[in-house]
Formats: sequence, structure tokens, C-alpha cells
Amino acid sequence: MTAFARSTKTGDRRDVRQNEPHEQRDIARFDEEPYETDRQFVTALARGLELLRCFGLKERHLGLTELARRTGLPKGTVARLAGTLAKLGYLRYDEPLGKYSLGTGVLSLGYAMLSNLDIRDLARPLMQELAEYAGCSVAIGVRDRLSMMYVEWVRSSAPITVMRSIGTRLPIATTSMGRAYLAAATDAERSAVLDQVRAQDETAWPRIEDGIGEAIKDYVTRGFCLSYGDWDADIASVGVPFTAPDGTQMAFNCGGPAFVLSRDRLENDIGPRLAGLVKRVEAAIGRR
Repeated sequence: MTAFARSTKTGDRRDVRQNEPHEQRDIARFDEEPYETDRQFVTALARGLELLRCFGLKERHLGLTELARRTGLPKGTVARLAGTLAKLGYLRYDEPLGKYSLGTGVLSLGYAMLSNLDIRDLARPLMQELAEYAGCSVAIGVRDRLSMMYVEWVRSSAPITVMRSIGTRLPIATTSMGRAYLAAATDAERSAVLDQVRAQDETAWPRIEDGIGEAIKDYVTRGFCLSYGDWDADIASVGVPFTAPDGTQMAFNCGGPAFVLSRDRLENDIGPRLAGLVKRVEAAIGRR
């Protein structure tokens, strides 16, 4: 459950930081037959890249034992992969700690990707305007396996806010951003994602499936999707999909504490405003 900090003095601004479980990193193992027989697939390279995915937003250092546990690889294999990545600048070895952290090589790749997302510069002023109006935050995300990852995020100047950042990952099946993405995805992509979601948690699947079904209906009839306490009991949000000119599928969301965003306000005010924001972004990109 999320703990909210209320302002005690005028002008006192507090962050609401999530007491969230460890990030689901979706680490692949590559021990299935399709990978072994694919002549265009280099398993050693894939394992090295998966090693980089083990690092989360709040995990600066990881040792070989933890990296081996997360990847399912032998510790010796992990040591060789980590050593190679360190020599290339994608990892950094901390001698006193005996652990690794991400290196500047990863930063350069991420920055190159973000700098080519023109939508961020176009959308940011509109996002800030909506964030201030709603007293919450607004973000843009892209799909990363079974998560949605923030590539842009703005917050309001309200005294209570949910603290996020670029790089934040949210589950695709229970958040408004993820549901909006799925609502606009092709049938083939949606089916593939939902098969993986179901395999992850068969017990929760009926509830998750119902939520996604309702979200798709909302998108068809209203132009946006809702998540009211479905992912976090204290968080309410609305999401709208967006397709970039190059075909990249993304989604916007606007969310915050449920006691700030009532269901009625989401459905009749914030949702339509977010859908309008996305249309304005689409029009601005079309004029470029």
C-alpha cells in the first residue's frame, strides 16, 4: 500500500514515494529450442544484454551471486559476461564493494534513444499544463516486454504527488497506461502479451482479464482506459494510446492519489482532457 505525505505548512511540498515490491525485470533465459536452432541468434550476446536488465532504478550495485540468481546462469558465466561488459564500459566494477554497477556506455545508448523521441519536446508543455490542472503527474511510456517504461514524466506543483522518474516501469496488464497500450495493439501482439501475463499468474488471471476487457470497452466508447486501484489500491489513473509517425506504439497516462482523483473526475474530466491532449500532440506532429 502506498503511504501518502500531506503538506503541513503552506508551500511545503512532499513526495509520495511508493513502497513497491522489487521490480519485475522480465529476465529471459534463452534455453528453449527456438533460440538454440535460430542461426541469427547469438546466445552469448543475448545473455550479456540480459545481465544489464538485472539492474533496477533503485539498485546501484549488484554482486555476481545476485546476478547469477536473477539470470539463472552459472556464477562463472556471469563473471565472464560482467568482466567483458565492464571492459566495454557498459558495467563498472567497484573494487571495495566487489560489485558491479551500470556504466556510462548504457547511459549513452539510452540518451541516444530518448533524444530521437521528438514527441517528448512537443508533448511536454501540454503534459505540464494537464499535470497542474489535475494536481497529479502525466507521463509517456513505451512497452518493454510485460512492462510499460516511462520515457517522459512531469509532475504538478501540488503539495502531494506520486514520485516517479524517466525509466520507471509499470505492469502492462493492471495500469491505465498498459491497458491503453494493449487496447490499441494489434490482435497478434495483444494475444502474445496476454498469454505471457496469464502464464505469470494463473490465479490472478480472471481478474486481470476482466480489467483488460473493461479497459478495451472504455477505449472504444470513451477514448481512454481506467485503472482505479487495480494495480495499487491508493493510485487512480487514466491512459490513452498514441502511435508515433514511425509506427512506434506508446501511451500517455495521468495519475495520482485516489483521494485526489475520484472515479467520477477521471471519467468525466481528466480522461477526456488526456484524450484531447493526445489529439493535440498528433496534430502538432502532423504539421511538422
